[in-house]
Amino acid sequence: MTTPTRNPPRSTDRPVSDGPRSARISLGQVFTAESGNYFLLLGTTLFLVLLGLVMVLSSSSIDSYIGRQGFFGVFWKQGMFALIGIPLMLVISRLPIRFFKRWAWVAIFVAVGVQLLVFTPLGIEVGGNLNWIGIGSFNFQPSELVKLALVIWMGSILAKKEPLLGQLGHVAIPILPVAGGAILLVLLGGDLGTVMIMAGLVFGALFYAGIKLRMLFLPVIAGALIAVVVAFSSESRTTRIMAFFTGSGADYEGTDWQAQHGLWALASGGVFGVGLGNSRAKWSWLPAADNDYIFAIIGEELGLIGGVVVLLLFIALAVAFVRIIRSSNDMFSRVATGAVMVWLIGQAFVNIAVVLGVLPVLGVPLPLISSGGSALLTTLAAIGIVLAIARENAQTERAGSR
Repeated sequence: MTTPTRNPPRSTDRPVSDGPRSARISLGQVFTAESGNYFLLLGTTLFLVLLGLVMVLSSSSIDSYIGRQGFFGVFWKQGMFALIGIPLMLVISRLPIRFFKRWAWVAIFVAVGVQLLVFTPLGIEVGGNLNWIGIGSFNFQPSELVKLALVIWMGSILAKKEPLLGQLGHVAIPILPVAGGAILLVLLGGDLGTVMIMAGLVFGALFYAGIKLRMLFLPVIAGALIAVVVAFSSESRTTRIMAFFTGSGADYEGTDWQAQHGLWALASGGVFGVGLGNSRAKWSWLPAADNDYIFAIIGEELGLIGGVVVLLLFIALAVAFVRIIRSSNDMFSRVATGAVMVWLIGQAFVNIAVVLGVLPVLGVPLPLISSGGSALLTTLAAIGIVLAIARENAQTERAGSR
């Protein structure tokens, strides 16, 4: 009688079956479709950056040529920062949330350290504000880095203190000395517009952390009083504020020049605009045409329709932020996203309000659209953090559904 033979198992059977399976799992994780919130935020951001590049090219061409940089000098520089910032945003969007929590204290200390450099020989005064540092031909606004660090740090600290946020002492420490100290450093440089945005960022983070409004009442009043004192401590700011309240055109050749020509640029655009590249205000009539007053050039060249499109894009950006906040289950995600939303949407509101004459001139750029490399890089990095949050929210929802 013969014993039936069995084929011995091949040593290669298990690895052969597991290898492709592992590869499929890895590739599946990499190419998993992101959520609608992720793509809404990403698409709106990319569209705003593209629109910004087009308008920077148009608004800066004359001043760039007069400054011996050629017609495309400012545009090439802004395009270079966009080419760096967009991949940076996408890389940050792949980082886990725990990465930001781990490096929060390092981020705030580094940002404050860089901000201190404005009080050294590296500091550069622009428009009466000591808020820039220059190394060779490279200029950088460190307050933009402080904004980004505050987003990460506020999210991390409030997440750790979540069970204790009903107690005023735990809310004040360490937020008051650290966040308040960072804002104070920018205030010492005289940049009141940036200080207002940073203060709004901090209060936005506290609001989305669920802090009771009665705890925020006194800090808001104190901050408003400090802002009024600082606003009238500078002759140039006092002149701009008084010109705003006394009526446009009172000092046409002086303080009112920029505001008046900004309004004229908007008015000349009408409904459909004078056409892309056909602005007359950019021919050295409107100061900061490619930066603080780029919305005026948009209104002149693209008309009311172009201005409304920009407003709708920022509304879409706000909707994306709100949807991500509502889909977040942890404190860090809600606080960081809320802080970025208040920063960007609040800054856009202030910029457009200044151009429309609703607020006095504050020197705040339009996010993602105005020229400025440091502002563009930090803004894209902040949006990258929110994209990372949206991605992890989607992963958590898919894991829960399974």
